[in-house]
Amino acid sequence: MHAVIEHIDFSTYIAEFKKRLKYLFREKYNYNDMGLTRDFPAELMEEIMDEKPLAVAIPTMHGGRGVQVKECLQILAAASYESLPLSLMFGINIALFLEPLAKYGQPAVQQRVFHQFMENKAMGGLMITEKAHGSDALNMKTAFEQKEGMFHIKGQKHWQGLSGAADFWLVTARECKPNGELSRDIDFFVSENNRVEQHIPMTHRYNNLGLYAIPYGINEIDIAVPSEQKLVTESTGIKLMLDTLHRSRLQFPGMGLGFIQRLLDESLAHCQERQVGGVSLLSIDSVKNQIAKIQAAYTLCSGMCIFSVATSGIENDLASMSIEANVLKAVVTDLMQESAQISLQLAGANGYRLDHIAGRSLVDCRPFQIFEGSNEMLYTQIAEGIVKLMRKAKETNLYRFLQGYERTNLSVDLFRTYFDFTVDSAVKQRNMLLIGKMLSRVIAFQFVLQMDDFNAQLVEITRQQVEADLAAFYGQFKTQNDVDPILDYQVNSDWTRF
Repeated sequence: MHAVIEHIDFSTYIAEFKKRLKYLFREKYNYNDMGLTRDFPAELMEEIMDEKPLAVAIPTMHGGRGVQVKECLQILAAASYESLPLSLMFGINIALFLEPLAKYGQPAVQQRVFHQFMENKAMGGLMITEKAHGSDALNMKTAFEQKEGMFHIKGQKHWQGLSGAADFWLVTARECKPNGELSRDIDFFVSENNRVEQHIPMTHRYNNLGLYAIPYGINEIDIAVPSEQKLVTESTGIKLMLDTLHRSRLQFPGMGLGFIQRLLDESLAHCQERQVGGVSLLSIDSVKNQIAKIQAAYTLCSGMCIFSVATSGIENDLASMSIEANVLKAVVTDLMQESAQISLQLAGANGYRLDHIAGRSLVDCRPFQIFEGSNEMLYTQIAEGIVKLMRKAKETNLYRFLQGYERTNLSVDLFRTYFDFTVDSAVKQRNMLLIGKMLSRVIAFQFVLQMDDFNAQLVEITRQQVEADLAAFYGQFKTQNDVDPILDYQVNSDWTRF
């Protein structure tokens, strides 16, 4: 099968790929039962990469399948059904290396690098994050100078997935000016790890809490790359970065879908089989509600996949699509964590094992709410983005604005109670965060409503779950919590004295 992935019908390929992954993960290697083992066994990765899954993110002129979003998401979902770390590995390669290279890379470099991916199972990643500048990427200190046709790049990066393991990297850096100051803009460079002058060593490996298969650590950068390995920006490097990160966030539903579906299938099977007091767990009302929550997560994720397919191709400029990209990333990752929590609770004591699907899923999906922008930050940015649009439209009532907003005009009438209020510039950040969560749910549900002929029962389950979430967020919002922590909390607070 794998030798001709670029030529065969994709539905045939993906069906075979799913079967292959199931066999490799559950029978031949049984990696998920290996407890604290870090890294995938080399033989397992070899057999997975034999299937050439990353061909979906390589242009046809270089032997790939043409960078179709629908195919990329299906690969991510197939992988995350069996292994979330594998799906994240593919996601790093697809969204943070192959797609930006296909869009912004220089032809000679594209040809050489894509050939390595197609023929030699190469992998690539993206280096942005620095210790002192996590989400504050614009203040990164990694710098470059141009001398004699070469770019000399120095700095330190950390928490890059595939640290010490990737064959190629996209490295971000700011130009060092003659006066020693760093440029405001950011540039991207391809580095090739097997060339001595471009090698980036991982000098310290982190003991990451989950995602054991993926190496993370500190990377020391002191490299020189030829000018052809600089990505070509269409306007600024910052816009290139936004376009890349937004496209990556729009692909999170692919990773989320397979992951949530696996938890749903496992939880349904367990609750049907498990007997408590002579009846199945699934006959208990609160359990039905918990399973329905995972089904709502599955449905919301499906709608977001459809939206991503329609909007996130590399032919589109996503630099300005921050509201939508932030919604997809934050909502999907919250749904993943909520589904894992439910799955673990339903599994009982057995779920609290590292080699149980629920226990492992809980720790593996937790960092998804943090990396590529922590969810609290993204929800706040969503609310700020909508408030900015409201100001432009000279509208202060949130419901009236959302009636005319293209991402909510179909869904907001179902939830009017929770949006019929005035938003002014005095809203505290903690309440902007809540408004962002509410806006994200009503936007995500609109994607569900736009899926023609999707299972009507699942849509209704999802509507009710979204309403329950909105009611909870709205209740918190109306409470007007304004507490601040106290630094000297130990004064008069020792319980033994009372």
